[in-house]
Amino acid sequence: MALHSLRFRFVDSPTSYGARRRARRAAWLAETYPELAQMRVLDLGGRVESWAGIPVRPAHVHVVNLEPVPAQLPAWAAADRADACQLPKRIMASRYDLVFSNSVLEHVGGYERRRRMAAAVRELAPAYWVQTPYRYFPIEPHWVAPGMQFLPVPARVAVARRWPLAYTPGKSHEAAMRQVLSTELIGRAELRHLFPDATIRNERLLGLTKSIIAVRIAQ
Repeated sequence: MALHSLRFRFVDSPTSYGARRRARRAAWLAETYPELAQMRVLDLGGRVESWAGIPVRPAHVHVVNLEPVPAQLPAWAAADRADACQLPKRIMASRYDLVFSNSVLEHVGGYERRRRMAAAVRELAPAYWVQTPYRYFPIEPHWVAPGMQFLPVPARVAVARRWPLAYTPGKSHEAAMRQVLSTELIGRAELRHLFPDATIRNERLLGLTKSIIAVRIAQ
């Protein structure tokens, strides 16, 4: 339990490194898109509350993920329960100024589904920001486990069940297997392939690339 509490202090707490990194990313987003406060944004895989406290909030945010739709939403937000790789026609018929996605691409389930999500992102708006953890950073970010992403599946399942810095250690074998198989980190080459009209930015920690971001600015 003492080791698990380290995760909260370093990753999950409001004053953690993870929280400071998210704040820096929000500032970087606002710098990249100076008109953000006037934009209509589609957030694939996010949550409405993530947008509530940032320094520059878009005029309207439409959040789409697989979670139940919140019972109450602020006036500036909308939400739908849907698959980012197979969006309903009514969403695909809409148009946005910016599509945003943070740490979702690695969870959608294999290359073909990543390709479908990327195609939707590129169709729905002239600008986008798609962030995903970098496969070759030495620490696997979901479990905060060194080199876990390079292990065979049975070893990753064992780590997912027992590693004390996991978000929820002590899972059943079946739950750990599902989580491991639904987490597939990617590198720069695949991100460039999925988003050929983007610039690939590096988010660094101690000089090493921790996450990669496909960024497109409307022409």
